[in-house]
Amino acid sequence: MLEKALAAGHRVRALARRPQPARDGIEWIAGSLEDHAALDRLVGDADAVIHIAGMVNAPNRAAFEAGNATGTANLVSATVGAGIWRLVHVSSLAAREPLLSDYGWSKAEAERHVSVSPLDWTMVRPPAIYGPGDAELLELFQMAARGLVLLPPGGRLSVIHVDDLAAFLMLLAEREGGETYQATYEVDDTRPTGWSHVEFAQAIGRAVGRRSVRTFAMPSPLVRLGARIDRLLRGDKARLTPDRAAYFCHEDWVSSTALQPPAALWSPAIATEEGLASTAAAYRAKGLLR
Repeated sequence: MLEKALAAGHRVRALARRPQPARDGIEWIAGSLEDHAALDRLVGDADAVIHIAGMVNAPNRAAFEAGNATGTANLVSATVGAGIWRLVHVSSLAAREPLLSDYGWSKAEAERHVSVSPLDWTMVRPPAIYGPGDAELLELFQMAARGLVLLPPGGRLSVIHVDDLAAFLMLLAEREGGETYQATYEVDDTRPTGWSHVEFAQAIGRAVGRRSVRTFAMPSPLVRLGARIDRLLRGDKARLTPDRAAYFCHEDWVSSTALQPPAALWSPAIATEEGLASTAAAYRAKGLLR
């Protein structure tokens, strides 16, 4: 996202919890979504605000609420207070299923805070995001390189390359009013019915240089058991929590065709097979993939 903004010639302010290296064109604002003074400095005299920050993994509902719902409410308040009206809010497909997981509930709450505001907002619900630098799908690439990919129960998902998503967010930030005014979009690689888990695992297999990979779809009870074991072994650092297990086992994470942006507004530039191959190459260059 930062790369796209800088390449377009924008000056950027970005919120960071930890010190960041100095970089031309970026003003780092130390703070968090709980820090009202930092948020005021962040939005300042900006032309537009892109809200990407959020939590995808947390120990309980209260932590998800603080990071995703209350944090968004705080940013909305700061944006309104500064007299800035353009807000691009990055949500999640999980917001469609608020009863399924604490994460989904918190993202739906975040959407509610945005939708009741007077801002010229646009919400974007990305599906699974992949690309160089992504840690969430790295384990799938590593399993595919070994020849066996463990999958959740049967279901389908949509995906999008991080560069395509960043390009869409930049486009939205530079627009005001019109068809994007208080609109919600679900974006993906435009594969009409998404990917089955097996299809996507095989595509990752090809990306890492395997003609085929074996897949094993784990029954839902086994996924949930694995989540409890991961929590026992790694505590708050567990990657597969019970909340994430509930999310993973849901059958339909395919973007809605009714909510996709018009082709005249935006369409992805990166074919998924090509994007997966470049992602695998980037992982290898960093020593993350054999």
